Amino acid sequence: MSLLDTVKEEMSGFEQLVAKIPGYKGYKEKEQRRDADKLLRDHIVNRMRTVKTQLDGLQQDLIGAGKFDLLDETGSAATQIQTFIDRVRTAPYGYGGLFDAVKVKEEDLDRVYEFDSALLSYAERIESAISSAREGLEGENARSLILMVRDLAREANATFDERQDVLRQTATAGV
Repeated sequence: MSLLDTVKEEMSGFEQLVAKIPGYKGYKEKEQRRDADKLLRDHIVNRMRTVKTQLDGLQQDLIGAGKFDLLDETGSAATQIQTFIDRVRTAPYGYGGLFDAVKVKEEDLDRVYEFDSALLSYAERIESAISSAREGLEGENARSLILMVRDLAREANATFDERQDVLRQTATAGV
C-alpha cells in the first residue's frame, strides 16, 4: 500500500462527506497527494540521516586505521549527503492550494511523488557503498570504494536537480 492510499484511508467521516461537494474532491485528492509526498520526503530525510551517521562511522574508521589521505573524499561525501538532506527537507511540494494561479494536474503530482519514491533508493545504494567501504578499508581498493560513496552522493544531488526540472515543467504546463 502506498503512502497516498494510507492518507486517503485516514479521512474522517466529515472529510468524506465534504468530499462530495463539487470541486472539492479534486482539491482534496491533490492535498492527499501533497501529504503523501511530504510523508515520503520525511522518510527519505530520516533514512539519509541514518546514512550520514554511518558515513561518520566510516570517517572514524579511517582515522583509526591511519588512512588520513581518504578523509577529503569522505568529507566531500558527507557534504553532498547533508546537502541532499537539506534539499529534500525544504523542497516545494509541487502544489500550493485551491486558488493558486498555477493549477497542477493529478498526473503531474503523481509524477513528482514517483520521482520522490525513486530518490529513496539513494539511501539504500549509499548505505551499501558505505558498508562495502568499511569492509574493504584495509584492502587495495579502499580509495575506489570511498570514491563510490562520494559519487553516489553527488549523483543523488544531480538527480534531485531533475526533480526541480519536473516541477518547473509542471508549473509551465499549468499556466
